[in-house]
Amino acid sequence: MKSLFNTTDNKAIIDRINQLSANSKAGWGKMSVDQMLTHLQQPLKVAFGELKLKRSLFGILLGRMILKRITRDDAPFGRNAPTDKNFVIKDRHNVEEEKKKLTALVQKFVQVGPNGITKDPHPFFGKMTSQEWDTLQWKHLDHHLRQFGV
Repeated sequence: MKSLFNTTDNKAIIDRINQLSANSKAGWGKMSVDQMLTHLQQPLKVAFGELKLKRSLFGILLGRMILKRITRDDAPFGRNAPTDKNFVIKDRHNVEEEKKKLTALVQKFVQVGPNGITKDPHPFFGKMTSQEWDTLQWKHLDHHLRQFGV
């Protein structure tokens, strides 16, 4: 499995982010490229403890089971998966500025390493190891970058 903690894998994700432009179009879903770039920042902020969200009842009941299923292998996320309301971006943003912000958050994984990941529970999945956070973030980034063809 690829890892945001790995310098080479981290750079590969950033290279893909840098291929995006204001003209990039989604192959599926409703987000524009600027909304997607802003959307991707939110879970990363949760991973670093910069954004704190309450646990959902649905997550408390089923979160661990779903986490195990989505982190057990290298299979990518499927298309049109539901988006948590806290991560829905409705307003518009500058693509280049959002690319810079997202790149800085992705680079932070290498800079802080596994010990820099929050010990707080994920708002849906609950208590997670740094490896689970890493896998979840990698797959989420990959999912949306594939959505926009990079």
